Amino acid sequence: MMKLLLVDDEQIEREGMQAILENSFSNLLIDQARNGQEAAEMARTFQPDLILMDIKMPGINGLEAVEIIKDEFPYIQFIMVTAYDTIEYLHQAIKLGVKDYLLKPSRASDIVSVVGKVLQKIEEEQHNQEKRKLQQQKTLALAEKDIFTQLLFDHVHDVHVDLLVEMLDIPHTMDMYVMLVLVPAGEEQIYSVIKDKIRSKNTGWIGAIHGNQLPIIVCCDSEKTYRSQATSLARELLSISKAKTDGWFIGIGSVCKSLEEIRQSYQHALIATMDTSLPVKYRFYEDVPKIGNKSDGKPRIHQRKEFSDQIRLGQWEHIKRYVSEMIAYYEKKGTPIHYTQQRVLEVLWVAARVMSELGMDVETPVYSYEMKNAAELKRVTVHMLDGMKQLYMIHNDHLEADTFHKLKQYIFEHSHKDISLESLGQMVELSPIYISKMFKEKLGVNYIDYLTQCRMEKAKSLLGDSKKSIKEITFETGYHDPNYFSKVFKKMCGITPMEYRKAVLRK
Repeated sequence: MMKLLLVDDEQIEREGMQAILENSFSNLLIDQARNGQEAAEMARTFQPDLILMDIKMPGINGLEAVEIIKDEFPYIQFIMVTAYDTIEYLHQAIKLGVKDYLLKPSRASDIVSVVGKVLQKIEEEQHNQEKRKLQQQKTLALAEKDIFTQLLFDHVHDVHVDLLVEMLDIPHTMDMYVMLVLVPAGEEQIYSVIKDKIRSKNTGWIGAIHGNQLPIIVCCDSEKTYRSQATSLARELLSISKAKTDGWFIGIGSVCKSLEEIRQSYQHALIATMDTSLPVKYRFYEDVPKIGNKSDGKPRIHQRKEFSDQIRLGQWEHIKRYVSEMIAYYEKKGTPIHYTQQRVLEVLWVAARVMSELGMDVETPVYSYEMKNAAELKRVTVHMLDGMKQLYMIHNDHLEADTFHKLKQYIFEHSHKDISLESLGQMVELSPIYISKMFKEKLGVNYIDYLTQCRMEKAKSLLGDSKKSIKEITFETGYHDPNYFSKVFKKMCGITPMEYRKAVLRK
């Protein structure tokens, strides 16, 4: 219901006005104040949407009361009620943003008409504010998910990650880490509950569910230790999930100093989730058993972006070669076989997680026994990789032959809209990461480059119409800033849009 406050030092005026309004507006909650001072106090407690304010009152007059209330509650609207129809009062009221005025005495029909118009405007403005708020929330949610796909999965988007970070006001220098929640199939509805919990604590940013993985970037609380904060948050999330269902598990990555290092924390969180059979359903990366000397000298390529890219692109021979070289390296050093076996298992775990991101139903690789020697370890591992490769190929074969053509056609026809990889993924039922891979593999360019090419082709066509301004073309091709559009056009075409237009018109 809308709230209205009647302010007049004469009770009979207030009662008469209230009777007229209650008879005409069923959705109006009305209260009264006897003077300007009381009106200012009731503005805090009653919080009206509209105040009908008498001008001539003892003590604080109506105009002074409006100024006091407006200063604290700028959204409250006013209608002045006065027996003095003077230019001076009207000028002051207009300066204060008063919406309308009524003269004493007024006919009931005039009161209903004026109040009705102002209430309608208030309702429209509240509706518009709600729409703007909802749109802002959607924008921030998309920005949040884009940050994750750029930082953790190396997607390329129209808006650079620095701008997204600025939108979300993410600190660049604060210590942070990745918490990876494994969500069992059929339990995805809990996502919104976890999201609300993370946002209510104001300590992190939550990504989208990829496969069964829900990544969260958490900022370290300077008042708590990293372990105590992460343990407390993990227990809260598991409590929300009522984690009696098999499959819930949380991996906690190592602390990093900046967003540029966050992918390493994500990889560590992946490794921490590999053994979900533990009685405690969360584990820190630093608690993953490590046998022997930690600094074994072997580069951990599987913890880098290049390794994930090889999985996404199906470069299984590169992966087999890397594993074979790792086994040979440790064998040459005389490393115990159980230590080598654990290091190789880490590689298989990372590969399985990346395949899961691509939408494949892959089981976590495990060795059922300890190998006798390096030759046996290599043979068993290659066999496991062949099985993963076969699953990868079957997954690809099941994709419809025209999927890529369908994606290209859709992007070309809708390039003027904000098209995300997530929306494309929902359309063709593929993971965003896999779609990104298809563009790189089949066209040699990433998704955003293809989208930009489509936009530039449309821009060239529109530039041939001399009646259209550069600003109009900017919006019709999907951009929001003419300066940015001109920069992209010049980068792609070698000349500015205006130079291109002149050249076309000359021809």
